[in-house]
Amino acid sequence: MTTLSIIEKLKTTHAATRDELIFLLDNLTDADREELRRAAQATARAHFGNKIYIRGLIEFSSVCKNDCLYCGLRRSNRRAVRYRLTEEQILSCCEKGYALGFRTFVLQGGEDGFFTDEVMCGVVRRIKSRFPDCALTLSLGERGEDSFQKLFDAGADRYLLRHETADASHYARLHPEGMTAQARQAQLYALKRIGFQTGAGFMVGSPFQTTANLADDLLFIKALSPQMCGIGPFIPHKDTPFFDKPQGSLTLTLTLLAVLRLMNPPLLLPATTALGTIHPKGREMGILYGANVVMPNLSPTEHRKDYALYDNKICTGDEAAECIRCLAARMQSIGYQIVTDRGDYRGDWQPL
Repeated sequence: MTTLSIIEKLKTTHAATRDELIFLLDNLTDADREELRRAAQATARAHFGNKIYIRGLIEFSSVCKNDCLYCGLRRSNRRAVRYRLTEEQILSCCEKGYALGFRTFVLQGGEDGFFTDEVMCGVVRRIKSRFPDCALTLSLGERGEDSFQKLFDAGADRYLLRHETADASHYARLHPEGMTAQARQAQLYALKRIGFQTGAGFMVGSPFQTTANLADDLLFIKALSPQMCGIGPFIPHKDTPFFDKPQGSLTLTLTLLAVLRLMNPPLLLPATTALGTIHPKGREMGILYGANVVMPNLSPTEHRKDYALYDNKICTGDEAAECIRCLAARMQSIGYQIVTDRGDYRGDWQPL
């Protein structure tokens, strides 16, 4: 077993064993990593050309009932600024985004009891009625299969629910009692059964994480076969129990993006805000390692700093138009172009 033989296997079969993934992650040289990067970029190019899909992110509630140990929005954080956007404010964000060319909106919020099925389905219906040519993605945490079905029937197209870590014991060390990896994974499979384009994902460098945990995450994504996967480095928040834990690695995050691309060629794979937060060109680097999605922020500027999952988040002050112009220029600088179509998952895509 060598790192290069495993990379070649990933390129040709899009698969690897747990032991092979652990060995690869633990033994990559800089030259190996560049070979991995080139392979991932070539795979992404074969499926998507130089197109980068944009999603308009609307962070509509910073209220959350959960107490996850890594999250700045955790219930126990009394210093967190809590807000909720009204339905009219959410629609206004969509209208501004639509005028800028966005054709996918992502509504993301904490697990906020105010947004019942009745309220949330009403929001979904209004957005889909006003913007019928747009895709709507929800990221609302765990709600249960009945709730997911209602949201799907109301017109939502996609749902993001990071599994965070596939290992049950590791999951328990990151979350309060009552939250389990098994429950989270069951909800992901429920979303797929219902018909959502489904997104999972995990943190890189979260406290107590091992290389074996990361191998299990990669294999979980392979088994689940989601349409989307969001990964980003762990970034500590000063008002959480993990305030003094080390930040996740840029290099390891990029490496895992490349492996995910090779294992799941049609995957919609974001270069996340967290990646851009830990390095000034983190999102560009993510694209060069196989990512093909960026998510500019459409939230009202006065609330962006308040949706603080972690410290030092970027783009908390930019107007949406300024942000997208900046991102377009950044992508052009590395040979890519932002496109404004919905960018739906197509598992049957053939190489260009």
